[in-house]
Amino acid sequence: MQNGMLVLGGFALLVAGLLFLLWKLARMRRELATLQASEALFRRLTEDVSDVIWRADPNLFITYINPTDEKLRGFRADEVIGHHVFEMFTDEGIATVTNFIKRRQEAEADGTVSGPVTFEVQHRCKDGRLLWAEVLSKPERDETGRITGYHGISRETTERKRMQDQIQKLAFYDPLTGLPNRRLLEDRLGQSLASSKRSGIFGALLFLDLDNFKPLNDLHGHEAGDLLLIEVANRLKGGVREMDTVARFGGDEFVVIIRELDRDVAISRQQVAGIAEKLRQRLAEPYRLSVNHGGMAGQEIEHRCSASIGIRVFIGNGIDPDEILKQADLAMYQAKDAGRNTICFFSPPDETA
Repeated sequence: MQNGMLVLGGFALLVAGLLFLLWKLARMRRELATLQASEALFRRLTEDVSDVIWRADPNLFITYINPTDEKLRGFRADEVIGHHVFEMFTDEGIATVTNFIKRRQEAEADGTVSGPVTFEVQHRCKDGRLLWAEVLSKPERDETGRITGYHGISRETTERKRMQDQIQKLAFYDPLTGLPNRRLLEDRLGQSLASSKRSGIFGALLFLDLDNFKPLNDLHGHEAGDLLLIEVANRLKGGVREMDTVARFGGDEFVVIIRELDRDVAISRQQVAGIAEKLRQRLAEPYRLSVNHGGMAGQEIEHRCSASIGIRVFIGNGIDPDEILKQADLAMYQAKDAGRNTICFFSPPDETA
């Protein structure tokens, strides 16, 4: 009797154990199915989006990237995974990311836990193209706060960047000649004055107005006038240094800012007089323009056009930039009155101004 009870008890335990294992197995299958469904959903979500989704280890080696990257840059996932993120970027992009990493390290050394960062950098494509993308990067941390990796999203912004650049160009550059416009000129003049104040070195502003420009427009139309203005811009740019500024002030008026002449005002006047004379001679050379009329082949026009130039030598001692422009403009009109195609200086009462 007792043995029978033991047998029944053992059998019951065996059945209970089997039932538990079956329950455990069913639960594992449900969890596996849930996990597989979750992974399938994750793949669908990441594979169907237009943004690049990625993960990287703490050393910035890619551990996952979705197929969107291949659509944008041309690299398959197996050509990216295991490679350092810097291989994606240009040198400027690498410098940007390196700067963010340095700032994060400095902040966390002071006990500040940093979160996500957003930056815009150029990415390299397999065919050699470059595209812009805005990157959102977020660190992953363990229970101690140590960074164990990164994940984020990269969104292409090439067209947006192009439009931003175009808007900026329209805001600060003359659409005809490509020269800085009056707005950017004022900014450059302010920078030149500040630099002159720090260094104690004189600079100069040349105000140029073209002589004999209106007859060209009247006789051959605005297309001919536009071609001449473009050629004037090219001649002016070719006659000064890279650090100097050539701007279109409006109409047939141009302004040139010459930086870093000399600490002595007399020497500075002599130097800028030589530059102005070279520009005057360049602008006085004949202009040969090819003008289209009614869709017909270009008509060759030769036109002579000189420039009257007013000069204001300056040093950054608090003088208003608008005042410098007005004084150089006044000197330019003095050059007009003196017979045109000549150069005049504006001489303030205090030559050190």
